[in-house]
Amino acid sequence: MPKRSSLTAAKKALSKLALSYPDTREDHPWGHSAFKVKGKVFLFLFSEKGVLSLSLKLPESHLAALRLPFATPTSYGLGKSGWVTAKFSGTDEVPLEMLADWLDESFRAIAPKQVLAKLDGQGAKQANRPPTRSR
Repeated sequence: MPKRSSLTAAKKALSKLALSYPDTREDHPWGHSAFKVKGKVFLFLFSEKGVLSLSLKLPESHLAALRLPFATPTSYGLGKSGWVTAKFSGTDEVPLEMLADWLDESFRAIAPKQVLAKLDGQGAKQANRPPTRSR
């Protein structure tokens, strides 16, 4: 996965990465993509009129994330629970490696223990995934 990407390529890469996690599926409430593990959302992804927006649960890194110019607490009260929204527009560079780490953190915060056991046992499949934070 490249370090930075266009909005369209970033959305495609993030969708593909989200779906690579075990027991994950994509729904489309309110016209957004919602990636869920066992029915619980770990990523909201939306692109329209030249804006890419994603929201993830970041229990460990939300304070550091909120220092970035493109990140804000997620609305609807989710920000109080560690959810962060990142928005990119126009020719903004999208830091995919960092977002891949955030995606991993969000998945691990939401997924049940049985699913995490599957994830940690994947070995070879994870070798195709971008580097993620060690836990």
